[in-house]
Amino acid sequence: MKSTKNLITVVVIATALISCETSKKESTTAKVEQSSEKSSSETKITLTQAPPSTQFPDARLTKKDVKMSNQDTSYQVDYSFDVENFEVGAQTTGAANRGIANSSKGQHIHFIVNDGPYSAHYMPGASDHLKAGNYAVLAFLSRSYHESVKNKDAFHLENLKVGDVEEKTIDLSAQHMFYSRPKGTYSGADTKKVMLDFYLVNTTLSPTGNKVRATINGEEFMIDKWAPYYIEGLQKGETTVELELVDAKGEFIEGPYNKVKRTVTLK
Repeated sequence: MKSTKNLITVVVIATALISCETSKKESTTAKVEQSSEKSSSETKITLTQAPPSTQFPDARLTKKDVKMSNQDTSYQVDYSFDVENFEVGAQTTGAANRGIANSSKGQHIHFIVNDGPYSAHYMPGASDHLKAGNYAVLAFLSRSYHESVKNKDAFHLENLKVGDVEEKTIDLSAQHMFYSRPKGTYSGADTKKVMLDFYLVNTTLSPTGNKVRATINGEEFMIDKWAPYYIEGLQKGETTVELELVDAKGEFIEGPYNKVKRTVTLK
């Protein structure tokens, strides 16, 4: 009987030791996987100026007309534009070789109301539904890969009064910055390089003058040239981009749209 009890005790102890060793191995494996995930998440974010694009020095965007119709709780607003020396709907030369998101519908117009996200329009016009109020409306020409055409005639900015409201306008002669890209959701190869682009009115950037402070997932970059930039090193999931127009001392330049924060998704 004692021999049987001793044998049972040995078996129990051996089983416990095997279970303990197995638990240790599982614990070690879990720690290695967690460490690997942490290392992966520490990939450095970089911001570099994009290579030169096809230029459109003579491109011109001019408002032809704007019509508004009351639709109960909102107004249908329809813009029509004249576009010169720029083909809306065409693919921009070299688009396939830039390695960034590109619209299969071609070149277009970015249409921005106040500091909202742009809508893309592939005909020389734009439409929106707006409630009664006062709005700043910006439209500018865009390459097929959503890079703005940055010349003095390629945009239109105005105050728009919708409905019967007291007129309240922004100072169109002041310094303004409008956010453009990145926007929405990126997937597959488009997540490797994400373009950052914005539109400036009545201001310039320089190493000794105004700049744009870009904060990407908490990392700060100072931009001293008005140009498109490529963001690389982003992880899958949500990315937060904040832009601020600042002066030579790094102080925020007051303006209704000179500071904006957006979130985009990479998957």
